[in-house]
Amino acid sequence: MYNSNDMYGNSYGNYYNPYDYMNYYNMNPNYIRDYGPEPFVININEATMQNNNFRTALWTGKRLQVTLMSINVGESIGLEMHPDVDQFIRIEQGYGLVQMGNDKNNLNFERKVYDDFAIIIPAGKWHNLTNIGNVPIKLYSIYAPPNHPKGTIHKTKADAEHE
Repeated sequence: MYNSNDMYGNSYGNYYNPYDYMNYYNMNPNYIRDYGPEPFVININEATMQNNNFRTALWTGKRLQVTLMSINVGESIGLEMHPDVDQFIRIEQGYGLVQMGNDKNNLNFERKVYDDFAIIIPAGKWHNLTNIGNVPIKLYSIYAPPNHPKGTIHKTKADAEHE
């Protein structure tokens, strides 16, 4: 049972919510797992900021996936292209350089991004995001359809590259 209050102090009484990720997460801050395909509600900013893994699948369904990422200073996601996957990225913290193009040797679209920026990557575009700031980039990414196996956790970029 939880005594549920929202951020404005409104009380919703006592209830049990089996999908109450943040109550469990606050008790166990090092525990993140894939909650898909069950219904799920989360403070995405808080979860993103607390994630220290290079990549963590947070929710994987049949047609959509949400991942959390932490990109260290000087590192990048890595040049990649998803032929059949559209991608949305939102930066919660950090400063980076986004590059995209139709050819991996001609990334003619470049933009600097930072907190609260959204990046839309159409299927078939080569892309990379490099951390050019002085703190880790914290972001969440939405893939449609899913791009990684359910439950994916890469603690480091090297782990991701060896999968």
